[in-house]
Amino acid sequence: MNKHPIVHIEIPSKDAKKNSKFYSDLFGWKMTVYEELDYVIFDSGEGSPGGGFPPVVDFNKTDRLLVYVQSDDIEADLKKAESLGGKTVLAKTEIPGQGWYALFTDPEGNTLALYTSANPS
Repeated sequence: MNKHPIVHIEIPSKDAKKNSKFYSDLFGWKMTVYEELDYVIFDSGEGSPGGGFPPVVDFNKTDRLLVYVQSDDIEADLKKAESLGGKTVLAKTEIPGQGWYALFTDPEGNTLALYTSANPS
């Protein structure tokens, strides 16, 4: 069976630059700004998963975190989630130069993401 570690956590933000400064000042996290993607990535250090500050949208609201789980086969994992009572929210989508992701809900309505890197090493 494939392992599915947590690889990324998102903290939805109405103002990613302002919110990332808050976390940088609070915890000392290192930030990388991607202006073209309207996205800030954080590195929380010490081998823990990093994450980012995406814009607020329907499936990413400020009252919840979005956890990304590594997937070797996003389509197969979405199919399995659906067979177990989950629902696909966003089909496999490319992140240019980074990899692919998809979103699904569990039977309770919690949203999680799957991620496959374009550069698995």
